[in-house]
Parts: sequence; C-alpha cells; structure tokens
Amino acid sequence: MEYIRVTSENLEKEHICCAISSNKDVQVSSKKAWLKDRFDDGLVFLKSTERGKCFIEYIPAENAWLPLIADGYMYIDCLWVSGSFKGHGYSNDLLNACIEDSKAKGKSGVCILSSAKKRPFLSDPNHLIYKGFQVADESDVGINLMYLPFNEKFKVPQFKNEAKHPAIKEDGYVLYYTRQCPFNAKYVPILERTAVENNIPFKAIHIQSKEQAQMVPSPCTTYALFYNGSFLTNEELNDKKFLQIVQGKQKT
Repeated sequence: MEYIRVTSENLEKEHICCAISSNKDVQVSSKKAWLKDRFDDGLVFLKSTERGKCFIEYIPAENAWLPLIADGYMYIDCLWVSGSFKGHGYSNDLLNACIEDSKAKGKSGVCILSSAKKRPFLSDPNHLIYKGFQVADESDVGINLMYLPFNEKFKVPQFKNEAKHPAIKEDGYVLYYTRQCPFNAKYVPILERTAVENNIPFKAIHIQSKEQAQMVPSPCTTYALFYNGSFLTNEELNDKKFLQIVQGKQKT
C-alpha cells in the first residue's frame, strides 16, 4: 500500500477518505475547509493513495479540538480503515507512521479517544491495547482517553473536568458539533429540519475554534448530543435514527 500526506498544496486535488466525492459536495468542501485551517496548527492527514476509507489524522494535543490536558503529546483525531482495506495491516501502517512522526517531532507520546467496549466513531480499544496503549483517563459516559507514552516518566494526559463529567443545564436536545467530520455538513441541517417538522426541542451549536472546542462539556466535540442536560451519544445520526431516539425517550 502506498500512502500520501495531504497538505495545503495538494488538498484540492486529493480525495479525502472519509467523504469520497467531488469538491462540490458539501461534505467534502466542509471537511477540506476545516483541514486547510488546521495545517498551520501541525495537523497531519495521511491516507492511502487508493480511493477508500484508509487514513489517519493527528495534531499536537495542545491544538486539538478537545478538552484535555496533554501538552507534549500528539492527539489522533481519527484512525479509520474500513471496507476492503480491513485485515491487511493498513491500520498498523498508519498508526506506526503517526508514532514514528511523533517521536521525530520530540513528542512525549500519542493519545486517542476510545471506550471500554467498541463504540461507533471511536477507535477499537482492543487494537489499541494490542499496540501498547493504556487508559489515561475515563469520563462518566464511557468514553476513555488512551495513550501510548514514549517514556514512562512522561506525565499522563487527562481530560479537563468538563470532559470527564459531561453535563449541561439546557433542556431538550442540544448538539455540539464541528466540521472535523464531513458528515455533519449534511446531517446536522437534516436534524434541524426534522426537529422543526416534528416539534422537537433541538439546538445545534457549531464549534468554530479550538478555544471554543477546548471548553465544550463533553469528552468528544466532533459530535456530542445531550438530552435534558445529560450526554446522550457521540454517534452521528441521520433523521431516522434521531426520531427513533426521540420516540424511545417519549416512552420512558
């Protein structure tokens, strides 16, 4: 497998693995705009040269869009290998490339979000443990911060308090989201429209800076849905899944 690093210079001509379409697609244009603004913060997007979901995205933790304390670490935004690319060792290739790059840049280690059991849109904890990762911190909602230190003397990264104990004071459905995930550009407006059509109390908060993201009351900021003040899910929803959740809450 050959890999290529997406940069400001080749961003427009390269496909982004998480949304494979033309630059006119709102999901692609949204993601590319987000990436373009992050390259100066040290973000790396490494992907397969073949079209498909096979990539890793990482950034110095102090610039991560997440409420965590991990100065000196590299934070992995996303490691995604799926479909026909699974089972060939490509995930190892990408993770090893991130680890070696982080060491070359003098980082203390790498960290990433995961969970006790595999959850949608979070890295597989079993694979991370196999690669030597440990749990650095845990949130009240089952989302963990895992880390691989390059030296055991380095300080263990941790969540900020608002990420460790996620809660808000607003009632109804409140969604915090970023444009880091391209799917949000398509599906958040669909949820907003669905909420209006079904008289569902819903509010979407678009996080537009790392400073704002680092203060969000959630262990994940790409997508964090709350209901009546409690964290509900990090799984990006379409209209049908959203309505199923709402109907389930109405029955309880």
